[in-house]
Amino acid sequence: MNSAGGSDRAVDVIDGGLIWPLIVLSIPIVVANLLQVGYNLADTFWVGRLGQEGVSALSYAWAIIFLVISAAIGFTVAGTVLVAQNKGAGNVDQVSRVAGQTISFVLLFSIVVGVVGYLLSPSLLELIGAEPGTTEYSYALQYVRVEFLGMPLIFAFFIFQSLLQGWGDTRTPLYLMAGSVGLNVVIDPFFILGFQDNVVFAWFGLEALEARLYEATGFDGLAVMGAAIATIISRFLAAAVGMWLLLSDRVGIGLEPADFVLERETVRSIVSIGAPASVEVSTKAVSVTVMTALVAIAGNEAVAAYGIGSRVTSVVVLPALGLARGVETVVGQNLGAGQVTRAKRGVYAAVGLITASLLAFSAGVFVFAGPIVDLFVTGSGAEAVTAIGGEYLRIVSVSYVFLGVFYVVQGGFRGSGSTRTAMAFAFTGFLLFQVTFAYAFAVPMGLGATGIWYAEALANVCMVTAAGLYFLRGTWVGSVVDAGGDGRSPDDAGDKAPVTIDGTDEP
Repeated sequence: MNSAGGSDRAVDVIDGGLIWPLIVLSIPIVVANLLQVGYNLADTFWVGRLGQEGVSALSYAWAIIFLVISAAIGFTVAGTVLVAQNKGAGNVDQVSRVAGQTISFVLLFSIVVGVVGYLLSPSLLELIGAEPGTTEYSYALQYVRVEFLGMPLIFAFFIFQSLLQGWGDTRTPLYLMAGSVGLNVVIDPFFILGFQDNVVFAWFGLEALEARLYEATGFDGLAVMGAAIATIISRFLAAAVGMWLLLSDRVGIGLEPADFVLERETVRSIVSIGAPASVEVSTKAVSVTVMTALVAIAGNEAVAAYGIGSRVTSVVVLPALGLARGVETVVGQNLGAGQVTRAKRGVYAAVGLITASLLAFSAGVFVFAGPIVDLFVTGSGAEAVTAIGGEYLRIVSVSYVFLGVFYVVQGGFRGSGSTRTAMAFAFTGFLLFQVTFAYAFAVPMGLGATGIWYAEALANVCMVTAAGLYFLRGTWVGSVVDAGGDGRSPDDAGDKAPVTIDGTDEP
């Protein structure tokens, strides 16, 4: 069943203006990304009640879980691209088919990841430095294993989000994400701390209720494992509602059982698009790890400063990441419709939007660099960390616009299905340029941490220059689907590249 349901909130990106549709698509994605941080903040806040061991355990666990989730996000890009291009091409029947098969493939992939991850959890934790026999190791192992068991539920929501994004609806996933985060915030303290000496009851004057609950259950909480269970429950409910919306044809995409049956050609498309996207997303995480190791040469204060500065940077560029996902939809649907020039215009419009917004953010970060870092550090060494972190932000903030434009251009490549191109530029930028420059400036040139900050800024400029020059060639504008349905044709003679599985210009 493939009709637009009564609650279809899809944005029209094929006709009319481009600026407003990009904004409407991107803002919910940015807010959803901020809410994603809400999961982590809630877990950190309540686990912090257990002491330093609990917080350290989360750090070890997240290093593994985030890398795995990065791989999942890459495969969900395939869902966005295939749905967007088929919708743009008017292949409405194909939308449900590729959506259902993408769900099946990603869920099967998540089961494999979950089983392998569960079995390898002890080795993975040891690999990143957790010491067996310590409280931190025990807590981290519990958390990681619960997360791996719940991996299909985590992936299920991500794939729902990506399919709706390709359709042009980013608001419905946002509403589900908000509900999921809200539930997680509410149940977190009870799963972690139980019904005794739980500060939540004291906040609301419910000590008598606390006593009765503890007397009836004797529940002392599950410590760090409780945080993982609360997160899985929250994810499950969001994923369950999302799947129900798809199966009941209430969000524009309607699925039937036959749509979930995997077919070889569709699986090839999913893997061809998704595998490079997984590598691309993971590349940034790997670069941060390598950069941290290089920064460590300059001392613990520099590491702390880099940790704070890089997190500030990640928050500042959230609009660029959201806009890049919006660009995926605009480019995908318009290439599917044969409107190549409009697809390119969508990228240009997004570049203008992100340039204007990041210029303002960059100015604010540059001026208030010291006070921003000071918010995150107290105690011994705080003054040194603030000074080093302030220097990082003042240097790197000048390049935020370049980094933002790079993300937007990458969104254009992904929207066309050219995920191998996006992967190549991510590898070149974050690993080749950034790491090479950082080592050269810090060690042979003897500039220490300051050299690494300049290296990161220079790498941001170089990576967008390389990606931008390739973008201007226009050879990335192929489509991964055949036009049909509404009979649209390319808007410029010869402007549409040959249809290929990966979106390149090679026949």
